Amino acid sequence: MLRVGVLITAAVVALSIAAPLIAPYDPTKSVGEPLAPPSAAHLFGTDNLGRDVFSRVLYGGQVIIGVSLLATALSAAVGFPLGLFSGYMGGRVDRGLSMVMDSMYAFPSLILAIAIASVLGPSPLNAAVAIAVVYVPTYFRMARNETMVVKSSLFVEAAVSLGMPRWKILFRHILPNLVPSFVVVATINIADAALTESALAFFGYTVTPPTPDWGLDLSSARSYIVNGAWWLLAPGFFIILTALGFSLMGEGLGERVGKKEW
Repeated sequence: MLRVGVLITAAVVALSIAAPLIAPYDPTKSVGEPLAPPSAAHLFGTDNLGRDVFSRVLYGGQVIIGVSLLATALSAAVGFPLGLFSGYMGGRVDRGLSMVMDSMYAFPSLILAIAIASVLGPSPLNAAVAIAVVYVPTYFRMARNETMVVKSSLFVEAAVSLGMPRWKILFRHILPNLVPSFVVVATINIADAALTESALAFFGYTVTPPTPDWGLDLSSARSYIVNGAWWLLAPGFFIILTALGFSLMGEGLGERVGKKEW
């Protein structure tokens, strides 16, 4: 699974990065007849405005991958240190932070992301922030639970008995043991973030027309798809492919972690 996931992810990322070099047309301009089926001139056909779907798919990948990676980085940067600190300190600090994070789980993740994005306004950065807020509790719980397990180990107790400062125990003895789990969670989280970004774009909370985005293009094409323009489903296929690639990577890394094959 790891190899297949890496292969799929690398292909999608490479196509998105190389979009300015390999896209045959400007993704924002009309270059052919509206709703033309796939042909040699337009590999994925054209949309209702005559824009090349293949070019829009290539450029749209830049948005979804960029937003997903940024959202994952932001949520990890907040949730992981808080979970590490909360799990090690325990007591009232742990109960207070856990209560805040549990209260965030009371909201459906997509509804919470839409609510935040609607307040901030449509832009890739705001969408990344909205998604990041949703996934902060994921990293908090992972780091907290792992920290509570590791801090009861004999080598941590020995460090405490020797009078080692707390910060040194956290960064030298506990943090390295959390890295494998963090990598697995982050990889799977990117897949979830990609799906959430697509949903936000579908409702118009990520970019505005004519900027290419897979979710936005699906939203614009839904009435034409049901009338026979099946080639307009191409952005949806790439959404599934991207989420599948990162998910397989996460599952494969999880197996490696379980077998200690790092």
